[in-house]
Amino acid sequence: MNETIRDELLEMARRDRTVRAELAASGELFGAGYEPRMARVHERNARRLRRIIEAFGWPGTDLVGPDGAEAAWIVLQHAIGEPDLLRRALPLLQTAAREGRGNPRHAAMLEDRIRFFEGRPQRYGTQFDWDADGNLSPGAVEDPQGLDERRRAVGLPPLAEQMEEARRRAASEGDRPPTDHEAYTRARDEWAASVGWRAD
Repeated sequence: MNETIRDELLEMARRDRTVRAELAASGELFGAGYEPRMARVHERNARRLRRIIEAFGWPGTDLVGPDGAEAAWIVLQHAIGEPDLLRRALPLLQTAAREGRGNPRHAAMLEDRIRFFEGRPQRYGTQFDWDADGNLSPGAVEDPQGLDERRRAVGLPPLAEQMEEARRRAASEGDRPPTDHEAYTRARDEWAASVGWRAD
């Protein structure tokens, strides 16, 4: 166990949560685009996580304990401006999950995160965004008939349960659907292309 790295990861995740809560409370988090203060926290955390991965591989439970591994995953999930980091970390996290050093749910959600930003159907339906009807939904999902079975295999609840929780949380935080869904989708896709999630 590396207590120094664990403590650092816990502090990174704490800072992420604190800034997000402040921006959600002020209403700034849900404006147009990627809120700059939140982006800076994510970028700083991503730089440090990249160095940790280069030095130690994926910081799993064997290195940083369950709470440190959870914190590392949170930092990684939020490093959305660093496609190469998420893509590089996915096989490391998948291996850690197979070896019992990582959470299979985390690997599944990271895979979906990558697919979502690349504009591909998700495997587990864990990433939600506003649809054209003004509802949070996972959008396109690969093999919808087998979805809940795949989710169960990695320890995720049924999709309907997660969707209800996501919508409840959005409502409680004041997150609302965009007034112009086409403009919202266009801006999201342009941002994804600009940071390297999608080919030109």
